Amino acid sequence: MPDQPIKLYYLPPSPPCRAVMMTARVLNLELDLVLTDIMNGEHKTPEFLEMNPQHTIPTMDDNGFILWESRAIMAYFVNAYGADDSLYPEEPKQRAIVDQRLNFDLGTLFLRYLKLYAPILFHGEAYDETKAKMLDEALGWLNSMLEGRAFVAGDKLTIADITIIVTISNLDALGYDFSAHENVKNWYERTKTELEPYGYEEINVNGANILASFLKKD
Repeated sequence: MPDQPIKLYYLPPSPPCRAVMMTARVLNLELDLVLTDIMNGEHKTPEFLEMNPQHTIPTMDDNGFILWESRAIMAYFVNAYGADDSLYPEEPKQRAIVDQRLNFDLGTLFLRYLKLYAPILFHGEAYDETKAKMLDEALGWLNSMLEGRAFVAGDKLTIADITIIVTISNLDALGYDFSAHENVKNWYERTKTELEPYGYEEINVNGANILASFLKKD
């Protein structure tokens, strides 16, 4: 364990922040949470830009070691402080599958979620059926990946499940119906149960509900 708590610059509804925070809970890793209000530009102060010129959250400071991008932080946590490698296996083929799932979420599933919902949440635009079909296509691919697997990369929970469940929980909070994807639906329930002891409701569900509340604003 680190000599002092790892500082994490975060905002509660941020999906990447929630994934990092749950990973830390699973690892019993203490975080010094620094609330960073990006709506008021707290991520663009000179001090923050010196630390992270890309001015994104989450940003991590582990006793002077600075890192951003949530999936990189999650992998670092396991590599540096995990009691074992179960969340991010060292075996090359197993790790490659986890990496593929992480990249699938980043470049496809989460991206398509953003393309559909970011204009609605932040600009009041109408629901776009074409973008919704693209998201549903990505969910179909995830459904296929889960065939014969308990979790997205195999029989055990990994950081890929943690990052993907944040995406799916956002969809759930926003009222998106993914029940036609049976494997995804079953995995979602299974993974929620797995993460329940690690602040799933407190960290993830509450954050997703904050995001969803933007839909209700005039």
